[in-house]
Amino acid sequence: MSPRVAIILVSFNTAAATVEAVRTAKAATRTPHEIVVVDNGSHDGSPRALREAFDDISVIDAGGNLGFAAGVNLGVRHSTAPLVVLLNPDTEVLPGAIDALVAFAEAHPEAGVYGGRTLRPDGGVDPSSCWGEMTLWSLLCFATGLSTLCKRSRVFDPESLGRWQRDTVREVPVVTGCLLLTARATWEALGGMDERFFLYGEDADFSRRARSAGWRPVVVPDATIVHAVGGSTSSSGRKMCMVMAGKATVLHTAWSPARRALGLVLLQAGALLRARSATWGTVWRRRRDWRAGYPHAHAALFGGPPAASADGSHDRPPGPRVALATRPQE
Repeated sequence: MSPRVAIILVSFNTAAATVEAVRTAKAATRTPHEIVVVDNGSHDGSPRALREAFDDISVIDAGGNLGFAAGVNLGVRHSTAPLVVLLNPDTEVLPGAIDALVAFAEAHPEAGVYGGRTLRPDGGVDPSSCWGEMTLWSLLCFATGLSTLCKRSRVFDPESLGRWQRDTVREVPVVTGCLLLTARATWEALGGMDERFFLYGEDADFSRRARSAGWRPVVVPDATIVHAVGGSTSSSGRKMCMVMAGKATVLHTAWSPARRALGLVLLQAGALLRARSATWGTVWRRRRDWRAGYPHAHAALFGGPPAASADGSHDRPPGPRVALATRPQE
């Protein structure tokens, strides 16, 4: 039977976790599916471990660390199913999760992009399956400390989407790449993930482009996974620098010059406000490395040239690299 959904994972030195993620995805999914794992140059034996554990999945050795955006694009190109699911390698798929996404997407094609509900290993809700949109107001709240002081406030921490437990169907600004389903036709019309992003921010950009094209990203609470969070990043300081680089890249690629300049000032002000902590002290000291966004930030944070994309190139020219897609009229 031909697969209806392609499950795409990108791994980097997470051999045991990725094997377990694939195992749970296979066991929990009744919908006919294919699984493609793109390994981003791991040195922990990930490709070998995956091939030894499974003889019915595709393992693509990227030959180096392409980053998340280029990695998933490569994985999608090596799949054939009409629906595509992005799944983090540090996750456990609970029974019926992907089936629920598929069923909801087929019943509600107008949404275009679909996310789920993530739990922490202790069973608590992990809000990172979706986020609010980054705005000047949300950045002002970050810069002044209001988003930390009033954590989970819909007014002063708007990107958190308040205290909503991700337990109802809701339209959201950003579905994260931890668990994201879309139709292949939508993926291709949007041009996939923007490979200027290395890690963090690419899913916010993808959701923004989807909304600009008329789609309405949505969270499906019956699609529940457990997420260990941060399996491929270790240093908290460098990880937060990458998060900030992702945010800066969104500003550089999607905001007007005046709003971008103010947004970057607010991002740096927020880092300075928190700089007494070791993590944020690193972010503040390395602000010149991340504030230009990717691909500059990749070279600055990791050393060497910018990461090659899945087609072997490096820097992409500024501006949109994809044609605008438009959802069908209802």
